[in-house]
Amino acid sequence: MINSITKKMYGAVLTTALLVTAASAGVDVNLAYPKGKLSNAKAIMDNVYYVNHFFAFKNYSIVKKGRTITKIVKKSKGKKALTETVERYLNNDFASDPRIKSKDLAIFRAGKLRGTGMLITDYKDDAKSQEYLLWLPALRKVRRFAQPAHDESWGGTDFTFGDVTLRKPMHEKHTLMGTQKFGMAIKSLVIPKAEQTSSTKNLPAGTNAFSGREVYKVKSTTKFSGWWYDYRITYVDTKTFADYHTEYYKGGKKIKILDKNWPKAEGSSDPRALRWYTWYGKDLRNGHESLAYIPKKVTKRDQTSFKVGKKKYSTSSLWQESTLKKIKR
Repeated sequence: MINSITKKMYGAVLTTALLVTAASAGVDVNLAYPKGKLSNAKAIMDNVYYVNHFFAFKNYSIVKKGRTITKIVKKSKGKKALTETVERYLNNDFASDPRIKSKDLAIFRAGKLRGTGMLITDYKDDAKSQEYLLWLPALRKVRRFAQPAHDESWGGTDFTFGDVTLRKPMHEKHTLMGTQKFGMAIKSLVIPKAEQTSSTKNLPAGTNAFSGREVYKVKSTTKFSGWWYDYRITYVDTKTFADYHTEYYKGGKKIKILDKNWPKAEGSSDPRALRWYTWYGKDLRNGHESLAYIPKKVTKRDQTSFKVGKKKYSTSSLWQESTLKKIKR
């Protein structure tokens, strides 16, 4: 059985798993860019999945550069926000091992998870569960866990594991509702000045930069019985397949929104080669908000060597259990 310390740390890690995106079975890492517009909603959502899992890159990292690092901010109405910081390293290049699709390493550098590490292995076999290895600094040990449930909430964030890592296009029935101009602003977390802290006073604002883009409007109805939502509607860029805005509905009522700011990554000809900048979520039932903010200067792609803390790694040595054991609190 998992002891109380392990349970507490594992539960806390799940709150920041937004940046550990490893569930990638079901969509080919070599999915070709479509020729012309798509009329098949499932094909559209396959490409959305491609974007969200960074398949356009061999590897994709969000590192710590000086004092600049990725932040995850959680905000309850009328209360000060809670903040975590994280580094994350994703490897999609496992041609030498036909079993593995991707490996994802996250290291938490500040907040209550400081010193905690997570390594997730995803397999090409759809029937095989992901492997979760957690380095728990309170125990100074690595623990193995089963993958979380799709509907599990990240204790304080406005995302589920299905939203970010586990949901695959095959888990929903998709219907193309047409194309249109996006016509919206991508929202961000706005914290009143009186409630700001040193970690939240310079968060990025929302943007109208994508409001003129043509988007597919796709309705995705869950195949799970008695689910937390009945369907969701996603607005997807017809050229880049960025999913800018998603609305979740239950009983005909909109209950949650997700907004994503997807700028183009430099140095790639694939229109789907996008980088993270912000992810914003709001639960419309209680007003709770969450934001993941990834500054441009910490984003790295297709590296051959990695510096994590003071240690240097190669692509063959970074994504190993031994890396977790070297994390310092």
